Amino acid sequence: MITPAYAAKMAAYNQWINEGIYACCDQLSDADRKKDCGTFFKSIHATLNHVLWGDQMWMHRLVETPAPISPDIAGSLVQYEAYGDLKREHMACGEMIRDWATNLDQAALDADLNWYSGSAGREMTHPRWVIVTHMFNHQTHHRGQVHAALTQFGIETPVMDIPMMP
Repeated sequence: MITPAYAAKMAAYNQWINEGIYACCDQLSDADRKKDCGTFFKSIHATLNHVLWGDQMWMHRLVETPAPISPDIAGSLVQYEAYGDLKREHMACGEMIRDWATNLDQAALDADLNWYSGSAGREMTHPRWVIVTHMFNHQTHHRGQVHAALTQFGIETPVMDIPMMP
């Protein structure tokens, strides 16, 4: 089980490391950001789109924020074609997650969440703390893929360790 303090720390980490990752991505051309780098979702751009989509989808399910513009995982890879739009929306979503996590209480984490999973094709129920943990883990997992792709372009990436966060 996690605590509200854990969620707040992870939300702050998410925002901090997204700023660092996007600063690195700013150094690439649009063509390089969209180049197939051999990662799961092929390109940096598609992977960042998917991370944002996941954050938007989980926040929609957790607190009824607007749903992502793409209804499914396949569409998640292209929901923001323009890099500037993707970056703006991702930064705004990070702020929203941080605001939400800062005001989270234990009862909200302990309650169950019920939703329909398109990827599983069925209704699902889990304690919210499991879902919140998954949301932060999902971000970190795919950001690691972006980090690896950035190194292929010779971009010096930020230290991504939580203890190094200011």
